[in-house]
Amino acid sequence: MRQSSLLCFLAFLLFACADRDSTALPQATGAVNSLSVVIPDQLWDGEIGDSIRKKFAAPVDGLPQEEPQFTINQYPLRALDGRLTARNVLIIKKEDRSEYKMVRNEFAEPQHVAHISGKSIPDIITVLDEHVNGIVSQFKANEIAYSQRKIDTSKLETELLKKRFKIDLLISNKYKVALSKRNFIWFKREILSGNTSLVVYRVPTSAIFKGGNVAGNIIRVRDSISRKYIRGKERGSKMQTEESYAPYFAVGRLNGRRIYETKGTWELKGDFMNGSFINFAIRDKKRNQFVIVEGFCYAPSTEKRDLMHELEAMIKSVKLY
Repeated sequence: MRQSSLLCFLAFLLFACADRDSTALPQATGAVNSLSVVIPDQLWDGEIGDSIRKKFAAPVDGLPQEEPQFTINQYPLRALDGRLTARNVLIIKKEDRSEYKMVRNEFAEPQHVAHISGKSIPDIITVLDEHVNGIVSQFKANEIAYSQRKIDTSKLETELLKKRFKIDLLISNKYKVALSKRNFIWFKREILSGNTSLVVYRVPTSAIFKGGNVAGNIIRVRDSISRKYIRGKERGSKMQTEESYAPYFAVGRLNGRRIYETKGTWELKGDFMNGSFINFAIRDKKRNQFVIVEGFCYAPSTEKRDLMHELEAMIKSVKLY
């Protein structure tokens, strides 16, 4: 009897500890695309602070006006005495050795905390330069995952995309079908300052690979599709890629498939409307075609970084089957 009671008591303690551990960390907080930098004021006001601002507040590709990739909030080292609940944290310290490490869920969950230290200012800057690309990539991925978790999907639109394009895509229920054709669909969301849109279409593989100029072919295809289906209020106005800005282009992989990513600005020829777009061309070898998923926004009186981020989060959820 005594042994049985002892076993029950130990089991209770184990359960209580496990439950306490699972709830020990608070939920990470903060505005999307924000970064908390914990650094002594004297370092923030000097060369290291300048380097951090240059690297983490660099302009976002594909926007008509300059907007920083992260909104930076600086805190002194005493902030570490409490719990930092920001999703993305960069901690800079002067210490006896140069070191970099990335810690997940150190003060909150989900969270990425990058630690950088060095004996001197040049040492810290060297470590920062060496690891900044990886840090930025992880912070951006953290923000995309955060935004995807927030999406309240529309089952109707999701099923439509599965049936017609053989894809899974997280699409917010705030978006409604604006135009639907056999190989093209346009979802649109009205916002206070304009609207945001998501389009899905497919083209033969040859349309993208013709002549080997993939970047140029993607622009030609998007201009052809846009002129056909997307028009403004003025008669004869048609959407096209803005010619005065060279688009950003990159090749990568997404959910196991090769993708071609293009970011740039668009304009309505014959009208006075323009904005930003992000275009993912995803190769579907099984069907010998490319599925194109593109987001674009029209928000003339609003900053566009976070609007485009929301579209990118939806696009990056795409899975072909």
